[in-house]
This record gives sequence, C-alpha cells and structure tokens, in this order.
Amino acid sequence: MARLLILAPLRGVTIRCFRTAFAGPIRAAGFTEAVTPFIPAAAGYDPLKDRELGGGASAAVVPRPDLPVTPQFIGKDPAALRVALERIKAAGYERADLNCGCPFPMVRNKGRGAGLLRTPDVLRRLLEVGCATMGDGNFSVKARLGVERPDELLRLMPLINAFPLRFLAVHARTARQMYAGVCDRAAFDAIRAAANVPLVANGDLETTDAVAGTVGTMVGRAFIRALGERDDIGELLDGYVAASAAELCGERPVLGRLKELLGYWKDSPRWRRRWQVAKMARSLAEIRVW
Repeated sequence: MARLLILAPLRGVTIRCFRTAFAGPIRAAGFTEAVTPFIPAAAGYDPLKDRELGGGASAAVVPRPDLPVTPQFIGKDPAALRVALERIKAAGYERADLNCGCPFPMVRNKGRGAGLLRTPDVLRRLLEVGCATMGDGNFSVKARLGVERPDELLRLMPLINAFPLRFLAVHARTARQMYAGVCDRAAFDAIRAAANVPLVANGDLETTDAVAGTVGTMVGRAFIRALGERDDIGELLDGYVAASAAELCGERPVLGRLKELLGYWKDSPRWRRRWQVAKMARSLAEIRVW
C-alpha cells in the first residue's frame, strides 16, 4: 500500500471551501486524501445536507478523484451513526472516520470526541456499527492519547485491535493538553507496539515526515502555517474569500472564517503586524492586508 499523507480535519479551517480554493498547494504537497472536520452523527441530522459534503443536491456527487475525501463523524449514538453512514454510502462515499479525539471540554464532557475514550462500551458499539456498515478496511478512527492521561488509549488497544479498521490515527497529545505542550512520542511508541491495526501518526508533523511503523502521516497545522509564507498567498486568499462569499450569507461569517485561517500565521514575522490589523477588521475591505 502506498504511504498515506492525509490532510487533517481542523474545525473551521480545512473545510470544503478551503480544500477547493487551496487545491493547488494541497496537490503539490502530495496529500493523498483529506478527512473532513467532524459532521454530527445525531438523530434527525442528514449528513448530506452538511456544508462539508456540499449541502443540498450537490452533496450526492462523489468527491473529486484528485483528492479523495473521508467524512468524519462525531457522536455517541450507534443508531444515529448507522443512519449517517448508510446515507453517505448510498451517495457514493466508500470510507468514513470516527472522531475520538476532539479535545474541547464542551464536546468531551458530553461523551463525544475524546470523551469516547472514557466509555469503552459505547466506543465498542460505534466501532461495530462503523465496520459493519462501511465494510472491513473502510472505517477509521482518529483519537488522542487520552483525556487526562497518556495511557488511556493504550488501555483500549485490545478493544480497538478486535476491529478491521482501515487505520487508527493518533494525535500524540492528551485532550487536556489541547494543542499546547509537546507531543508524547513515548506514549505513541507504546501504542504502536500494542497495535494490530494500521497506525497513522498525527501531531506536530510536517508533510515530509515519515514515522516508522506507521502507514502514513496526518498533517494539519504545519501545512496551514507554511501556506502563509507562499509568494502567491494573496491570490489564493482572494480565491478563498470569493468562494466563501458565494457559500455564506453576508460579510460577517466570511470575516470570521478568514480570521480563523489568518490566526494560524499570527506568530510569523511576515504576518505579525498584518494580523494585528486583520483581527480588528470589521469589513472585508479592512481585512485585506496581503
């Protein structure tokens, strides 16, 4: 199997509009696929109407072959997950992913995202549904090392190893760390030693990194930060703004989306002063600092 380089799901950033506007740099970086920011697997929610999958009638179109897209779901209801997976499978999506890594307290405290690491019985039922619905080797999981401790996922490896997952992507931080501090490579190595499923490494990695004993790398923030240093970033941002304006209603949500992206560049010497202007902007005219 060719080595995987996966564009990580960053909520509000590596969204469908971004993947379209920045398709050139994504392709040039060598990404083989993308995992969408999470989509709710909740009773009554139709994933094909989610903006991540196109929304409305266009959602039934299978993602472009130059960048295969895997929908990622978040939730704790096995029945709702089954319905969501059946919907996307009928629309032509062949793979799906389960979010066991969202670190935000409002998510994990409700037993979703990284909170699933604290409820192994729920996690087992979700994995049963995911693998049965999508088929062997077509369902994956993205997880943190744990919520509070870096050995929580390790303790769940006997459960996870029992399923025919496509891969287990591990962000080598705990949920408590959020995105601060350093990745715990020793804890990742312990998971690698215990895993019988293919592993994908995630967390503070570059697109050129290859971690031994894994089938691929999942990269998000490092790639986003590198975009800000491109000579053609102004042209790319113009396209992103235009695409966002066509998708969203009004200037305010476009501003919010753009600031989310520019915030990744605030510590760059090239963008430090520009970010101070951009973050205070109240109109698209003011925020165009590139």
